[in-house]
Amino acid sequence: MCRWICLPPPPPSLLLLLLLLPAARQVQAQAENRVIFLPGMFQNVSVSQNETVQAVVSSIPSDVAFITVQFHAQHHNATLSYTRVPSFNSSLTAVDSGLLSALKPGQTSLSLFLSSPNGDTVTGTGVILPYFSTDPVPGACNIESNLDIDPNVYIHYNLYETTIRFSPANLGYKRGETPPVCDESTESSTHWRLQYDVYQYFLPENDLSERSLFSGVQAVADIQGITENGKRVITLSSSDKTTAVFNSIPGQGVIYTVIVRDPLLNTSASYIPVHTYACSFASTLDGCKTLGKISTKVFFTIAGLAGLFVCLFGHRFFKCELFCMGFSFAAFFFFVLITRTTELDYDIRLTLSALIGVVGGVLLVMSWWRFGSVMACVVVVGLMLGFLIASTVLFTPLGDLNVFRQSDVVFWLTFCSIMIIIPLIFVRWPREGNITTCGIVGAYAVVLAVNAYIYTSLSFITLNILKRLLNNNFSSVFTDVPFQTIDYIMITVWVVLGVCGIVLQLYRERSRPFFPPSPYLMWLQERERRKTNVLDPSHHFPPLPNRLLARIQQLTRRMEPAGEHTPLLL
Repeated sequence: MCRWICLPPPPPSLLLLLLLLPAARQVQAQAENRVIFLPGMFQNVSVSQNETVQAVVSSIPSDVAFITVQFHAQHHNATLSYTRVPSFNSSLTAVDSGLLSALKPGQTSLSLFLSSPNGDTVTGTGVILPYFSTDPVPGACNIESNLDIDPNVYIHYNLYETTIRFSPANLGYKRGETPPVCDESTESSTHWRLQYDVYQYFLPENDLSERSLFSGVQAVADIQGITENGKRVITLSSSDKTTAVFNSIPGQGVIYTVIVRDPLLNTSASYIPVHTYACSFASTLDGCKTLGKISTKVFFTIAGLAGLFVCLFGHRFFKCELFCMGFSFAAFFFFVLITRTTELDYDIRLTLSALIGVVGGVLLVMSWWRFGSVMACVVVVGLMLGFLIASTVLFTPLGDLNVFRQSDVVFWLTFCSIMIIIPLIFVRWPREGNITTCGIVGAYAVVLAVNAYIYTSLSFITLNILKRLLNNNFSSVFTDVPFQTIDYIMITVWVVLGVCGIVLQLYRERSRPFFPPSPYLMWLQERERRKTNVLDPSHHFPPLPNRLLARIQQLTRRMEPAGEHTPLLL
């Protein structure tokens, strides 16, 4: 008889579980890292494959009502979750991800979790920002995403435009209180009084490094950094759609973010910044690191060399200048036409446009050769300069005025008016206008050739017009582009090269006729002169058929021996 309570022996499966439990805990400890975040201080984090990183915030002040946690990687997705095991309603997977946590009464610490959804090692930077009960709550009136409160800015881009959208915010509230109702009324005591400032921040040009991105994110992560370093593009009211459209700039890093303001309490809070390069890092063809097709580089390299020739010698070689201008005019508009009406491959469209451009250049030269109308050709040349000047005027901040963004009619009327004024000026000073066009347009072709290899924002002077012609919805796009060191260098090159070309040609052509005469008209005048001038030896030339017949007879006639056949004159 047992003096102690007798228990049956444990089953083998339980013994195995007890033996494996320490090993499982060790594996879990190895697979989970803990990173301590301080409010407002950035922390670089690397998430390896099959690893979960716990982001811990402690010693949270009691007057903080909610905090936002954001994590940014360059081009690999990361999963930010409220729980160790991500679920559909408690996590977000994105390159720029963020979560908002409303704090409970007495809560002094918080933990969130980072993991890699695709098994890749993700390196990024993160920060935690605290907010108070009087601050607006970003994304608290969310009705689109799976999160209850979504402080993220979502981005979508294509060749023409980049669109951002975000969820409306709500008024702030203290810990433990019930959040204000979002759609109960539109009075000033509700979230309808909130305003949204959309900001844009350009990263350094031609810099695709992580260091550049992380520095940019740190510069605009909080409200003070956004207002000091970013550019406010537009302010939206609560009655507006929470979207904004911008011009796509492939290869140029841009960070977009939103600040929601409460004008009554004079408080604000920031959404999670989002970045884009308007290109793919994963694509092996025309990706972010291989931008620019070979066909585009060849096309604009040839165009740049031709532009340099026209800039320096265009007026002297008038036929070459007319061919280049006719080529540009025809190629541009045919490219627009074939792109709007067909779905051909880009290389095919570019090749067909170049062929049509050759035809256009030949037709312009032949029209001058046949009819000799200098003014008609100068008008076409003036339209090229007018196109470039109109594009430049609307490339400035003037082009982002609401009157141009909201009405295509006003935009194109303004554009065409500026474009037509230039040829009218050429009527009074045709030679000076033609030389000016050669210098300005030729120098800009050199800038476009440089842009095929090194990105410069000056290419968007004409590219914005091309996009607006090809895309019906491009009118609402903000066309602002960055101006950095390379752009100021290229502006200097454009100005210096254009001025040198204009001065050189004006000096060289000062004593020459305004324009070379038409070859066809000269031939007609020469033929008429030969008919009427009997003293001209060419007047006694036999007709061409007779000369050809005599030449054939000479080939079949026996050669006479050399010697004297006439008697000497005494």
